[in-house]
Amino acid sequence: MTTTSLTASGVESFDHSPVSPAGPDPFELFTVAQMVDRIADSAVEKAGRLWTFLVRSFVGGAMVSFGVLLSLMVSTGVSSPGVASLLMGLAFGMSFVLILVSGMALITADMAAGAMAILQRRLSAGRYLRLLLVGLVGNCAGALVFVTVCAAAGGPYLGAFAQRAAAIAAAKTSQPALTAVLLAIVCTWFLQTSMCMFFKARSDVARMGFAFYGPFAFVSGATQHVVANIGFLGLPLLLAEFHADAPHTALSWGLGTHGILTNVLLTTIGNLIGGTMFVALPFHVVARLQRRAR
Repeated sequence: MTTTSLTASGVESFDHSPVSPAGPDPFELFTVAQMVDRIADSAVEKAGRLWTFLVRSFVGGAMVSFGVLLSLMVSTGVSSPGVASLLMGLAFGMSFVLILVSGMALITADMAAGAMAILQRRLSAGRYLRLLLVGLVGNCAGALVFVTVCAAAGGPYLGAFAQRAAAIAAAKTSQPALTAVLLAIVCTWFLQTSMCMFFKARSDVARMGFAFYGPFAFVSGATQHVVANIGFLGLPLLLAEFHADAPHTALSWGLGTHGILTNVLLTTIGNLIGGTMFVALPFHVVARLQRRAR
């Protein structure tokens, strides 16, 4: 039987030794209080090693763009919106599994994890803000580098694929500001609940299943995620810059109505609210109530 644990360095340790009959049941979930402690541990460790965290965030951002590319590929040419959304979610789901199992970092997960550490008074507001800034820069850089390579390659990412990418990007940037913020809240409500379940589970299969659910849900639900949107918006922009026959849209890199920077600001605000107010705070309250009941 394979079990997992969080090491002092914050990296998942996979133990393939037989489980002792006297040891914990690998199929028994941790309590909410134990789960919250484990999540807070990961945030404190990351905040103490910012250069390492930057590299982990860069790789994590690229992994998110893996999911962006695959989700666009499998949904290209699909006429039914519901089926297209389902296929996108199924293809994208593997991205968060890669991030959590490999020990890399995703800023939206760290929004919730760091908030739990703050609520436990183990992380200051200043260190939390530095954690968010470093994670966001690393994630966005990693996501952008990956889609730049794909856009430069062209080939299968032109034609119908490029049309699909441009349509998705236009839909995301055409939403009113309030809609974008609210959809970003829903996004991290989905995603960080699945992150919590990942840390609550003991077995490898359960942990990977929980990790898969979060991105599957937020992509299928057509929500807004700050790092994923770097891929969804950056890819059609870069395709147009590298290839004259790619669709040219109203998208821009700046603060305009269809600007990537505008979208990053709106989705960061929404993702932060969703991860802190709707995930970190409720689980922290439940954990405290569990401890009082002992």
